[in-house]
Amino acid sequence: MNPEETSRRLNQRKADKHSRLHSSNPLSTNPHNGFPALSPAADPAVISPQDPTLLIGSSLVATCTVSPDMRLRAEDLYWTLNGRRLPAASYAALGPSTLSVALARLNGSRQQSGDNLVCHSRDGGILAGSCLYVGLPPEKPVNITCWSKNMKDLTCKWAPGTEGETFLHTNYTLKYKRRWYGQDNTCQEYHTAGTYSCHIPKDLALFTPYEIWVEASNRLGVAVSDVVMLDILDVVTTDPPSDVHVSRVGDLEDQLSVRWSSPPALKDFLFQAKYQIQYRVEDSSEWKVVDDVGNQTSCRLAGLRPGTVYFVQVRCNPFSIYGSKKAGIWSDWSNPTAASTPRSERVAGGCDPKGGEQNTTLRRELKQFFGWVKKHAYGCSNLGIKLYDQWRVWLQKSHKTRNQVLPGDKL
Repeated sequence: MNPEETSRRLNQRKADKHSRLHSSNPLSTNPHNGFPALSPAADPAVISPQDPTLLIGSSLVATCTVSPDMRLRAEDLYWTLNGRRLPAASYAALGPSTLSVALARLNGSRQQSGDNLVCHSRDGGILAGSCLYVGLPPEKPVNITCWSKNMKDLTCKWAPGTEGETFLHTNYTLKYKRRWYGQDNTCQEYHTAGTYSCHIPKDLALFTPYEIWVEASNRLGVAVSDVVMLDILDVVTTDPPSDVHVSRVGDLEDQLSVRWSSPPALKDFLFQAKYQIQYRVEDSSEWKVVDDVGNQTSCRLAGLRPGTVYFVQVRCNPFSIYGSKKAGIWSDWSNPTAASTPRSERVAGGCDPKGGEQNTTLRRELKQFFGWVKKHAYGCSNLGIKLYDQWRVWLQKSHKTRNQVLPGDKL
């Protein structure tokens, strides 16, 4: 019989037993041998202790006492744990109809519903079962972080502790209250942002600090996190910016223009905001971040590779909400938007006639100066972009002039 079927049958027996206990006398102790006595309506056998909870590494001696009606003796019995037969060397007959088994250095339960310890008759029939809950007490939850999408709700998540795994079913309860007054409140909507998370949808006050903590409990104990204090206005976030468009800047082969719309929440609640952009080339996983976008909803990316596909994302951080001095929380990045820069018109190895020494010196000085401008035009500085644009126009005109034969020139 497989472990799943054994577990199902044990659960059914427990349900039947619970029903009988409400309609007949409970089990008592046999005064002659000290083992559990069975009433006529009881199970074929009784295991003691029943459904114990133990620490990992503990030892246990369990007994199986058979009803006289079964006409079975201790030598007619054997034990299994999670469907595997236990060695006879771990058995001991403690009476004509009682067989014990010794379990040493128990490992954590293989399933949170407990390990199945079963007493069988010689022909494999199930006589009685017990669930062993072997694990660890919970650790103090850590890393509580919270955010609000609309200043009316709050979502919090946490980590279960350094180890996390207790091998037992562990309940996590998020509680909160106003700092100086009010009663404890319990969050109700769990797993909304992951396994260890909870969502408070309403009835939160602004301009009021809250105390927030998480309690972890299982069969072996309770652990309480440190208390986190926050104001809803300090943890506001928004949806990512929408309508992100990336386009070319005329024929400039090393620039792209990025435009986007502010999240609706910024308009609804009169937030101020700052933005970040990140971009990468198509064949790379490495993102470059532009930090100095400020509160603009457009930006020029410069210094890009000609003829290259770029992916661009934008995110938003609300701040100065009703005078709050703290920045909010960065939103998720927007979905990637792709665009390509124009290919360079210059042919590698093409002719580039040189002018006189004066022009050569001027070009070298301009190259050094505009090289500095280009270096500082990666962000969204308007002055840097204007200077850079002027240089690009001049450079393109210069190339065309130097590659044309003017009227009146003699060959």
